[in-house]
Amino acid sequence: MIQFFAPDILLDRILPASDSQHCIRVLRMRQGDFIEVIDGRGNKYSCQITEANPHKTRVEIISTAQVKPAWDYSVTVAVAPTKNMDRMEWLVEKLTEIGVNRIVPLLCRHSERKEIKTERLERIAVSAMKQSLKASLPVIEDMTPVQSVISASSTGQKFIAYCDRTIPRRLLSKEITPGSDITVLIGPEGDFAPPEIHSALDAGFIPVSLGDNRLRTETAALVACDTIHIINQLNS
Repeated sequence: MIQFFAPDILLDRILPASDSQHCIRVLRMRQGDFIEVIDGRGNKYSCQITEANPHKTRVEIISTAQVKPAWDYSVTVAVAPTKNMDRMEWLVEKLTEIGVNRIVPLLCRHSERKEIKTERLERIAVSAMKQSLKASLPVIEDMTPVQSVISASSTGQKFIAYCDRTIPRRLLSKEITPGSDITVLIGPEGDFAPPEIHSALDAGFIPVSLGDNRLRTETAALVACDTIHIINQLNS
C-alpha cells in the first residue's frame, strides 16, 4: 500500500509537488482514483483525485481516520551526528521505521560534526514514515548543545549511554520501566567527555550500557531505541 504525504491536506486539498509527480507520472494514477494521504500528525485520509496534475494534484477527502503509533509512550533519541553524514541519514531512516517521537542531534565536546542541516533528514524521515505505513512524523530538532538537553526539564526516564568503564553503568534493558516516556543520550565517536557524563548524572540521568559489544554511534542509537520497544512489548 502506498501512502502520500501532505501536511496541509486539510487546508488546500493538494498533494505537494514531489508526491504529485510520484502519484501521476510514476504510478500513472488518474482523476477518480482513490489514494491514502497522511499528514504526519497521526491522521490518515482516504481521498479521491479530482485533478490529476503532476505538479499540484487536487483531491477530495472521503474519510478521515486517526492512526495511533504502535507505542503509547514517548521516545526521544538524542545522538551526536556522525562525521559521515550517510550514517546519520541511515539512522534517521531506521529510527523512524522502528518508532521514535523525537530525534535531537547533539553537539558534544568530542563531536566530529559541529553543524547539521535538518531539511534532508526530515525528507528521509518522511519517506521512512510512508514506507513503514506510519502516520506520525518524528520531530527532528536542530543541533543542540548536550548541556541544553541535560538541563531541560523532562518527564519519564532519562538515560545516558557511554563507553567509559571507569564510571559505573547499568544495562539499559534492566532499567527500563515499561510505559514510561524515555529520553536516551548517545555520544559521538569519541564518547561523551567525563564532565558531560557527570553533569548528566547530577541531573538525574541513569548511566547505562548497551551490552558488551563495541558499537558505532548510529548502531548504539538504534539498539537503544529498539531495546526500549522490545522491553515494553515483553511487558505489555
